[in-house]
Order: sequence, then structure tokens, then C-alpha cells
Amino acid sequence: MIHRSVSASIDPSTPLANDTVVSGASRSNDDGISQPVLRLGMIGGGVQSFIGQVHRAAAQMDGQYRLVAAALSSHPARALTQAEQLNVSRGYTDGETLLREEAARDDGAEVIAILTPNDSHFALARLALELGFHVICEKPLVNSVEQAHELESLAAQVGRCFCLAYGYTGYPMVRQARAMIENGELGEIRQLQCDYVQGHLASLTEAERAGHDWHMDPAIAGESMILNDIATHAFHMLEFVSGLETRELSADVVACVPGREAHDNANLMMRYANGARGMMWITQAAAGAEHGLTFRIFGSLGGLEWHQETPNQLLHRRLEGAPVLLSKGAEGLHEASTRISRVAFGHPEGYREAFSSLYRDLFEDISARKRGMTPHPLAQWYPDLASGVRGVEFAAAALSSSQHNGEWVKMDRR
Repeated sequence: MIHRSVSASIDPSTPLANDTVVSGASRSNDDGISQPVLRLGMIGGGVQSFIGQVHRAAAQMDGQYRLVAAALSSHPARALTQAEQLNVSRGYTDGETLLREEAARDDGAEVIAILTPNDSHFALARLALELGFHVICEKPLVNSVEQAHELESLAAQVGRCFCLAYGYTGYPMVRQARAMIENGELGEIRQLQCDYVQGHLASLTEAERAGHDWHMDPAIAGESMILNDIATHAFHMLEFVSGLETRELSADVVACVPGREAHDNANLMMRYANGARGMMWITQAAAGAEHGLTFRIFGSLGGLEWHQETPNQLLHRRLEGAPVLLSKGAEGLHEASTRISRVAFGHPEGYREAFSSLYRDLFEDISARKRGMTPHPLAQWYPDLASGVRGVEFAAAALSSSQHNGEWVKMDRR
């Protein structure tokens, strides 16, 4: 396998097309301390890939990363061509070659973004950790609990940062909700609900009929498309915001659309460590639905409600008094929310900004460790490897429950 360098054809005084910072630059943190920009390598996420575009925009939004290496396609020639299209300094024909050659360079990538289909996450993430890279990986972490636990053990040995791309937890008002719950403003948490109701698979797609959609292939996407693709987001959201651990669950996971084999709908009930009860409805087959990610969490003193389609507002219902609609960037919000809000009150922020919050948190964590310092506690709110492991354990437990007619399955601490 070979890689092609395209840097010779680029004027070094000109910012790269996917870059806001040139080589050797640095930025200052909130304390005014100069921090070198992190060198990023990307595996998967081609030029036309939705998630690839999101990750590249998120990484460059705060000027903290520089994309220096990429293997953007499983087709070697296309991978080189696309790296050149994006003015990436070093294009590679495959992910393994990228990892090994970048690890051997003094100016090689320091952080690896893995945006490939699910079945390749394990091998790439394992090699990246073994070679000393920090990692940001698309969900699900892997397709089996055994692989997840192996990565968890390896990461503990090598001491590298690992972020799971649960991007919805990067919205300022999601962080506000978590901070309010941590601060006791809802009292004891008693009831939780998260729905993720999409409609883009309400009928069979042409790619699905032709067998060209890897999301529908259990050998690639895992045993349950709906659990691995979006249910993991909802599961993580409830644990992230509430701070509660799911102890057991009951699930009904099915394919609703006639002729489809892959699961496209899941209904779940959860029991939490403190005795609270939860519910989730997850589907991609609700005809006419748009995105539909929302949560409602209620405690003894009130509740919170958030909708991803209107992400800059959080509804606070109170036991006594009228409901209050909180808006992103307004005075009086918790630092957890204000520190990741990039524009003034009244200006909306969206999906890419939320994703960039994860990259920003990861940058702060890595940079602090490199200087031998303790990261800001709020910078460690990004979804870590343990969150990814929990997602894999959740999918396995939900599938097992559904296969046994919805029996309750424990998710005990290991």
C-alpha cells in the first residue's frame, strides 16, 4: 500500500481548504496559555459523506486541529483522489497504512478519527491505541461486547483519550440540563423518557432493495440496525443527562416495514439504579417524521424537556410556579452550557456546533495531559470509551431481551 503526499503542490502560506490553521500554529486557551494545534488523521468519511463533512467542520471550527492525513475511502484510488481534493497533506490508500506510517513520523497525526462502517471499528481502534494515538470514533464503538471490553482494557493500559461521537450531547442546552440535575434543581430523579423518531426508512429504499446499503447488513452494521444506529444515542443521552445508571431493561425490537429484515423499531423500558423508571421509543420507520430526538426527565421538584429540532431551548417545568423556557446564551445559565456556546444570545447554533463541542473537549483534555496538568472538569464531559462500552452492552442486552419476549435483562456493573 502507498500514500501520496500532496503538500508539494500547496502554497504553505495559504490556509488549507479544510483548515483554519497552518502547520506549526498554536492557539491559546481560556487561561492565555499557548497550545499547539493537534494533528488529525481521518479514516473513512469521504468527500460526499455526510458524517465526514460534519467531523471535518467540527474539528476545524475552533482552530484546534489540522487535518494532515486521510484514508477517506475503501477504494484505494478514490482514497488518494479525495485526500487531494481536500488538500490533505498525506493521502493513504487504507486505514492501517495510515496508522502505521503516521506513527513512524515525527510530524505524524496525534488524533485519529474513525468514521468507517461498524465492523471495522474494532481493528482500527485497537491498532490506533497500540500505536499511541488518541481516538475519536463513530458509534457504535464495536459490534460485540467482547470487543468493547478488549478495547477498554487496552485503553486503560496505554493511557490515551478516546471519544465516542455521541454528538447530541454537545448541544449547550443538553449540557445545561445535565448541570441543573447535578445541581439538584430537579430533586430526586424519578421518571425518564427519550424518543428518537425518524421517518426516512418508512418504506424500502432503492439501495436496500439492491443490497447496497451496508446499514442493513448485520455482518457489517451488527445484529440490530436500529439499536446500533440510533438507539445507542438515546440510551447514552438519558444516562449522560441524568447521571443515572441503567440497571435492567425490557425491549421489543422489530422490523415494521414489510419486506425488511433489518430492525427499524424498538420500544424499551428501563429501571435505573436509584429506582427511577424510563422509556424509549426508537424508530426510523415513522412515515413523515423528521429527526425526532427528544428527552423528558422529571424529578421530585420538576422536569426538563428538550427537542433536538429546536435545540437552543430547554423547557423547565417546576413543581411550584410556571414553566420557564430557557434559551441558549441567556444570562444565568450554568457554565457547562455557556462555555461551549459560540455566538451571542439570540443566534442559533446547530448540529455541527454540537459536534465541535466534543472535539473541543477532547482537545482540552489532550492538551492538559501533554502539559502534565489536570483538565478542566467540564472538558471531560465528552462521551468517553466507557460510554461507548455502555452503548454496546445496552444493544446486546436489548437484543437479548427482545429475543426472549421482552424479559428483563440486567445491566450490572462489571
